[in-house]
Amino acid sequence: METTAAYGSWPSPIDAALAAAHDGRPEFVGFVGDEVWWTAPRPAEGGRRALVRRRPDGTEESVLPTPWNVRNRVVEYGGQPWAGTVRADGSPLVVFCHHGDQRLYVYEPDGAPPRPLTPLSPVGDGLRWADPVLRLEHGEVWCVLEEFTGPGPTDVRRVVAAVPLDGSAAEDRARVRELSDGRHRFVTGPRVSPDGRRAAWIGWDHPRMPWDGTEVQLADVMEDGTFTGVRTVAGGPEESVPQIGWTADGRLLHVSDRTGWWNLYRTALDGSDHLALCPREEEFAGALWKIGLTWFQPLDSGLVAVVHGRGATTLGILDPESGDLADVVGPWTEWAATLAVHGTRVVGVAAGPHSGYEVVELDTCTGFARVIGAPHKDPVDPAYYPEPRVRTFTGPGGREIHAQVYPPRHPERTGPDGARPPFVIWAHGGPTGHAPLVLDLEIAYFTSRGIGVAEVNYGGSTGYGREYRERLREQWGVVDVEDCAAVARALADEGTADPARLAVRGGSAGGWTTAASLVHSDVYACGTIIYPILDPAGWATGETHDFEARYMDSLMGPVAEVPERYRERSPLEHVDRITAPFLLLQGLDDVICPPAQADRFLARTAGRGVPHAYIAFEGESHGFRREDTLIRALEAELSLYAQTFGLDRPDVPRLELRK
Repeated sequence: METTAAYGSWPSPIDAALAAAHDGRPEFVGFVGDEVWWTAPRPAEGGRRALVRRRPDGTEESVLPTPWNVRNRVVEYGGQPWAGTVRADGSPLVVFCHHGDQRLYVYEPDGAPPRPLTPLSPVGDGLRWADPVLRLEHGEVWCVLEEFTGPGPTDVRRVVAAVPLDGSAAEDRARVRELSDGRHRFVTGPRVSPDGRRAAWIGWDHPRMPWDGTEVQLADVMEDGTFTGVRTVAGGPEESVPQIGWTADGRLLHVSDRTGWWNLYRTALDGSDHLALCPREEEFAGALWKIGLTWFQPLDSGLVAVVHGRGATTLGILDPESGDLADVVGPWTEWAATLAVHGTRVVGVAAGPHSGYEVVELDTCTGFARVIGAPHKDPVDPAYYPEPRVRTFTGPGGREIHAQVYPPRHPERTGPDGARPPFVIWAHGGPTGHAPLVLDLEIAYFTSRGIGVAEVNYGGSTGYGREYRERLREQWGVVDVEDCAAVARALADEGTADPARLAVRGGSAGGWTTAASLVHSDVYACGTIIYPILDPAGWATGETHDFEARYMDSLMGPVAEVPERYRERSPLEHVDRITAPFLLLQGLDDVICPPAQADRFLARTAGRGVPHAYIAFEGESHGFRREDTLIRALEAELSLYAQTFGLDRPDVPRLELRK
């Protein structure tokens, strides 16, 4: 029986600790022999990433105990951190990167402890490694080497490198062979043809981001493992290729957005021809934020497993000869950018609106898909989960804006007749990113209390083609702000949301959009700004890391050419326009959106009479991972809304708002 109670005051079994315990998802699936392995989040263990294996009997176990943390910092966002195989004697061999020192290690499960393969460096942020490929015939692991050459964040070089498996490079950098010639500032790991005679990788340079333009490099591999005859066979300055791969019969595949959509192509080895295998106005890939992301995998049969879709994604099996594409049937609406194949088996990570991310295996012979790892288990009655509505709103000039709307939902509470709930507009990070349609207990934390949420895939988001992505070109701080505000106003105008109780929140680029919204819009009563960019001019002139050091060239234009544009859009330069209360959350170890920007922002806010709170977290970088951090951040956010919207929330500590 439902009881009438004010929106925002409802009791809920989904507390901040429960949401924190379910934060993160499995990543980087792979096979070691017949076994499926992946990395998994451990918020309660300091936020480390564990390496997990699925035994033949179906049991899961963490391969390495704490404090081993299987994650790297290449381009700061990291990339594929491990690789494994089974040797001729049947014993497994694994290499991985440990986050604590960024060294590569080799590990023989059920044997001796891991031993280092790579050295430490005192220069800058040292040496980092990603996207490893085991080459037992050469006694090496081939991977990306990121090497700092000085103290600055852009004093760095990247090459494809070969590391001996015998440990001889652990104390001697000279034993690491460089395979590529350094012609590109950014590279992915190599993909080696089945016969071992060729290797391909992706490269690009400033000021391009990988979703702007990349090039596919192809080299011949000599018997001693050296590369020769390097040439470009696909891609270009205005063509994004985020993934490459080889078929079992030695043909090179790549994904390209040359038509405006990331589609799959077969590439002639001399670069003379690119055959579209399934031309559609859909995306068969996404933004390459982490080195080694995987949206397709060729099978031995000649078929290709693909993650594809428009907005939402699904797993399909493509016949490259006929172009026929058969999709997996199941409850999943989002497949992550990680796939692995072995024989007729395909493994990926997927989630849906009523389930979190799980490791899913498809048998391509039967078409049957099943969950084999990290299975979703309802920690509470699913009646407390929100029921999302996929919506398309109209923005300025009649442009389409894609969003997911999550109205309040509770099995035993309903709002008073005629009352409208408060709503929080969520702006995703990136900004070249996407809010997936999946169960998120952080969203359920609010909706089960009577506070609605709307995730906005504003112009510039991935999933809707290059034209939609490029709406944000030189328009960051305009289009994203306008689109979020348009969704908020539409929800209020149609009676879904209370126009007086609207909030905006976001992290990273979403934190920028939140702060910019409080500066340039009067729609919101308050906002939660999470590890944000607040000073774009500072960010464009040395305050961030190398990967995004020139991102602003496309988002706003080169700072030297349009300095006034930077000043006009900067939240830091217009703190005086902010009148709504806000909460600012920041990791003190963040090198992407550094705390120095938050400090400058707060200094200008002090004494202006605007209620605000600042919480800084030691040991956290870009993206909170620790359980205690996640709990405190979520409870503080709810307290902000309670105080601003006039809600009774005795279940969370009261956030002290200063003026």
